[in-house]
Amino acid sequence: MENKKVVIDDECCKGCELCTDVCPVEIISMAEDRINNQGYHPAEVDDEDQEDCTSCTLCYQICPDVCIEIYKE
Repeated sequence: MENKKVVIDDECCKGCELCTDVCPVEIISMAEDRINNQGYHPAEVDDEDQEDCTSCTLCYQICPDVCIEIYKE
C-alpha cells in the first residue's frame, strides 16, 4: 500500500483557496480556527483525509506561492 501525504507550509499560504477548488477528492480546506503570521487562514488537510489523496498534484501545480508538497512512499 502506498503512503501519501500532502504537506502545506502554513506560514507561506495566503489563503487564496485555489487548492481547495482543484482538489478532486475535496480533502483540502481552509483552517478556520487559526491564522498564520501573515494574517491568513491557511489551507490544511486533516490527518484522517490524507489516505484519500490521489497524488494528482493539482494542488501543488496551482499554488501560486509554492506552499504545497506531495509525498509518496
